[in-house]
Amino acid sequence: MDGKALIDLITLASFYVTGFICAAIAVWAFIDCLIRRGPAFEANFKRTKGFWLGLTGGAALVTLLGLLFPGSGFIFAFGGYGLFNIAAVTAAGVYLADVRPAVMSR
Repeated sequence: MDGKALIDLITLASFYVTGFICAAIAVWAFIDCLIRRGPAFEANFKRTKGFWLGLTGGAALVTLLGLLFPGSGFIFAFGGYGLFNIAAVTAAGVYLADVRPAVMSR
């Protein structure tokens, strides 16, 4: 195996690993949002449950698309390090770090 092929293999593997981690975080956020009670969101001033379902559901969709197209061609923005994937996992992270603890206490 020559050096270029090895670098390409490592790059593709890193796209899949980061894509899988991002997808796992986004799907976890979406499922957690599904099981929480709706009134707890408004009681803690965290927007509505529908808003967070849409945001985390969109994040899960984008990250799962990143797994299907790991940095290839025209959908490069969805891949492991792509802009959409970074924005999606950031939105899921905001839910998990800020909203989830607040609605769990209710």
